[in-house]
Order: sequence, then C-alpha cells, then structure tokens
Amino acid sequence: MSVDKDLVSVQQARDLVEAAHRAQVELARFDQAKIDRICEAMARAALKEAARLGAMAVEETGYGIPADKETKNRFAAEDVWNYFKGLRTVGVVSESKDVVEIASPRGVVAGIIPSTNPTSTAIFKCLIAIKSRNAIVLSPHPSAARCINETVKVVREAAIKEGLPADAIGCMTTATIEGTEALMKHKQTAVILATGGIGLVRAAYSSGKPAFGVGPGNVPVFVERTANVAKAVQDILTGKTFDNGTICASEQAVVCDAPIEKAVREQFRAQGAHFLSTAEAEQLAKVVATPQRSLNPGIVGRSVEVIAKLAGLNVPAGTRCLMADVGGVGRDFPLSMEKLSPILAFYVEDGVDRGAARCFEILSYGGMGHTAGIHTQSRDAAVRYGAEMPASRITVNTPTTHGAIGFSTALPPSMTLGCGSWGGNVTSDNVSPLHLMDIKRVAFETRPVKSARPATSAQKPAGAQAAASPALAQASAPSGKSIGREEIAAIVDRFLAGRGASGTSATGGHATLHATESPAPYQSMTDVSGVGKYAAPDAAPHAEAAPTAVASNGGNGARSEAQPAAAPSPTPPPAQPATPASAPTANAPATQSANGNSRKAVDFVSEDDVRRAIQKGEKIYVNTRTIITPSARDMGEPAEVFAKV
Repeated sequence: MSVDKDLVSVQQARDLVEAAHRAQVELARFDQAKIDRICEAMARAALKEAARLGAMAVEETGYGIPADKETKNRFAAEDVWNYFKGLRTVGVVSESKDVVEIASPRGVVAGIIPSTNPTSTAIFKCLIAIKSRNAIVLSPHPSAARCINETVKVVREAAIKEGLPADAIGCMTTATIEGTEALMKHKQTAVILATGGIGLVRAAYSSGKPAFGVGPGNVPVFVERTANVAKAVQDILTGKTFDNGTICASEQAVVCDAPIEKAVREQFRAQGAHFLSTAEAEQLAKVVATPQRSLNPGIVGRSVEVIAKLAGLNVPAGTRCLMADVGGVGRDFPLSMEKLSPILAFYVEDGVDRGAARCFEILSYGGMGHTAGIHTQSRDAAVRYGAEMPASRITVNTPTTHGAIGFSTALPPSMTLGCGSWGGNVTSDNVSPLHLMDIKRVAFETRPVKSARPATSAQKPAGAQAAASPALAQASAPSGKSIGREEIAAIVDRFLAGRGASGTSATGGHATLHATESPAPYQSMTDVSGVGKYAAPDAAPHAEAAPTAVASNGGNGARSEAQPAAAPSPTPPPAQPATPASAPTANAPATQSANGNSRKAVDFVSEDDVRRAIQKGEKIYVNTRTIITPSARDMGEPAEVFAKV
C-alpha cells in the first residue's frame, strides 16, 4: 500500500507544532537558572557527539569534510553557548530610572535546516530557541533528515533530563515541501528561522509569519595593494577550502589590486591553488552551472578531485582550490556565481574604487546583503571599502568563512546570518537568542502632559492594599486624568468580593466567572510590567451589579448556567461624583450568543482564571471593557480561552 508522503509530512508538522505549543506554556514559566541548566546540558551533549554527528552528515549528504563538520558542531555547541550563556532572557533584562525592559518568548519556532550545514545548524537553532524560552520544531532537508534527527535526539534527551518538556523540541522525520509549508503557516507557529535556498526563504517570508531568512552569499574579497599578500592568500584558501566551501560566507571571488597581481598569483600557486587555462575554465563552467544557469548541486561541497573528474580536467596532485580568470559577472559568466565548493573566480582591478565596484557587481549577482572581505593594512581603506558594500558583514584580514560567523572576529557567533534589506531579509544581524524574544518596555513618565481638566481623586476603600503597587498607580486615562490606586483597588475588591460569593464550583475550587458588565466602562490596555493599565473615559465609575457564575459540573467539562445570585454586601464603595448625562450605564444589556443563551462578560480576568478555564475546557467571556492582566492574556490567547460578547 503506497503512502502519500506529502499528507504524512503535513500531518506530522501539525502534530509537532501543536505539541510544541502545549509545551511552550510550561517552558515560558521557567526561571533563568532552569533555562541555563537545560541549555548547558544540551551544549555538553552536542559537544560530546560532535565528531560522530559530523561524520554522519558527510556520510548522508556527501558534502564537506568530517573533521570540518566536527569543528562546526563544536562551534555551535561551545562558542555560541559560551558567548550567550550569561545573557538574561527571563524577566527584567535591563533597567534604568525611566525604562524597564522585560523579556517575553515569541512561541513556537519553525527551524528550517539545510543539507550543507545540517548538524551544526540544528544544534545552533535548538540552543538559541530554548535559551530564549521558545519551543522549536525543525524541518530537515530531505537529503539530511537522518543526521538532523539524530542531532535533535542528542540535545533533546539531555534537555529532558534537566526538566525540559519533551515536546519543546521536535523534528519532522518525513519532510516535504508541503510539510514544511504547513509548519511555517501553522496558526501556532510564532516565528520562522529559515536557512536554505532563495525559494525556501521566499516561502518563509510569504507565510504570513515573522521570519528570519538567510539568503545566498556570493562573497567577494578584495586584496588591496597594502595587504600582507602571503597572509591574505593563506586566509582566502583557509576559508574557501574549509568543509569544501559549504558555508555561505566562504569566499567565491578574489578581486586583486593591479599593482600586486603578480605577487598574489605566485602566492596562490605556492599555497596549493591551480589556475586553469581559458579552455579548462570553460570545461569547468559546464559542470558548475546547469543549462538554466543555476548551481549544479552535484559539485556542492565536493573535493577538488571529484570536481576535476566531473569536468574532465587533469590537475596537479594536492591541489587545494581551482582558480579561473573570469571576464565579467552575470549569466554569461557561470563561474561568477556562488559555487559552494573549492573554486574561486579571479579578477584584477586598479585601486579601491574600482575594486569596490567589481565587488559590488559580484554581490549583486546572488549575494546581496551577505558578506564581503578585504585584506589591507590601511584602516581607512577598509572602512572606505565597507561603506560601498551592500553587505551586512565586511571582514578585514581574516577568512570570510570564519569571520562572518564570529569565529575569528568579535561578531556574535551564529550559524544564521541575516542579509538585511539588500537580501530581502528582516535583519542584517548574526541571528541570536535576542531575535527570538519580544522585549516589553515599562516606560515611566518623564515629561508631564498638560490637561484642560483637573485630575479627580476618590476616597480609598477598604482592602485597597490589593492594588497598591507603583505600577498600578501610574495608570492613566485617555483624557489625561490619572486613575489612582484607590479606584483600581475598588475594581479589584469588588471583583474579589463577588468571586467569593458565587464564583466557586461544587468541588470547592473557583469556577470561571461570567459576571456582569464592568462597574465602569474600563478598557484593558496591556501593560508590559505584568499589571494591566486601566484606561477610562471621563465619566466616573458606576455601581456594580451582582455577578453571575458558570460552575464546573463534576470536572468533566460540562457546564450549567447558574442563576444570578445576590452578592454579599462588601464594604460600601466610596461616594462617586455625579454621572454626566451622556455617560453609559453600568448595567448594560447582556449580549445574546448564537444559541440564544445570555452571556455576560467578566470585568476582570487573572492568570488563575485562565489556568482553571484551560483545565476545565471552559471559555471566559470578555468584551472591550474587561480588565485582563498581561499574564492572563499571554496564557489565554494562545489557548483560545477568551470568547468575545
């Protein structure tokens, strides 16, 4: 019986995302110490298995060199983790007198993993997702699915031992284009980390979700006349031949300053490069590019020997890199494209301006926004060159492969390199845990705003201590009036009093309340501090009607409507100012639901209310006047607990 792989892949994507979303609710509540213990365990496990996973990647894909794959795995597990291990990703992450910054996870991350750097990219994306308290589901390239799933197994098992929910890290075993699209477009997917070809990156950006896509890197490197030629050539060959050129930041073309052309050519020959004749270059071009002028995957990550044999070339034993003089850039010059193999195009230009113009042209042919390099002893020349490059990273006197990822430079270490607006990407950064967090900012008033109306105050009622926090005291109305602690406390007290009277289930726990309209037309304006900002119109609050509750029926999810009950008389509220004739009344009519039953919105929702509603499969009825605490909103909205009336 044949199985439709696309249907299997789509269903698998849906199941993994939904499970990850459930795990995310728990993961988001972990403290910093627990998150760091989990990530430390993941990094140690990946480091221990770096060599085995690297060998698996080469065996499965045929790309690269096992020892270099191991180095990339170690970089992802060790360098990346050591750089970010002290980063705060939970709670307050920065604070000044005027602004407090609070980190919030984004949700489920969809991680698309390429075949060129499969295991190292999987380690990297799992680490930065969990560090920022996000669950992650990986979609592996089909030609690398086995080694990627094994990598995920290694880090997941280590993480589970430290308390990570098992479903917080998932990986598709049947990956197809349809399944990957289902993963990216799923309603519970919060953000996409896409590493792959330009078609995949475009699909990520068209999914309707925030996406960090990574474009191709047709990287040029300019050898300026003041460069240390021997070191420049050494660096270029080191970067170009590392893992047979599979990193997108590897050098693709050398642009040589005219006065040092002879010395540069001599150094390349001395260090193992082989310059092809014009005829040989044409033979090579036929196997590098397809008839459609796209890159032939058969030469990606292959050794010089394999590529030379495919092209019918005889090259000296021990040749590290094939080099060809190329007369231009574009479709008519196949060797001017990104080659992802130990092949370099060679150009000669006179001066920084001409050299920069040629490098600009090369970047424009399939490498916009990625990386460029320069070798020079002039800092001014480096900055001048960098200013002209449409690239997010300009490395100086170092292999572009290692410099761009932050191995040999002070850039943040990363296996996902943004290409900015030049490459159609949302960021030009080296992607890190910082990109997988939303930062909420609690901003205190620094300049008072004049108002045509004076502020009003209310007598403090009994029990107002429940709302006596500085954050609540800062709440203000759209009209510019301050809403004092006393007024907010009155709202909370009246809610709690009503909840104590009729908001309990038969088992003694609190039922989800479906109470009357708010005592005043207050609107919830979510505050980043974890407390709600309560904005009210100019009219003063009105008296509250007795709440109505929907009680749980035996804990089985069934519900029955309770009749309105008379609430006990709480401490009388303070005398309120006269209500203007135009103000709305507190006892607004209830909204009729589709089945004809009367539903009334609650006036206040806490995190406990949401948690109980999720456990019992109930809905919480709200409207624009309902006050919802930020923690309740963060938990309730993904679980679709709230129903508007």
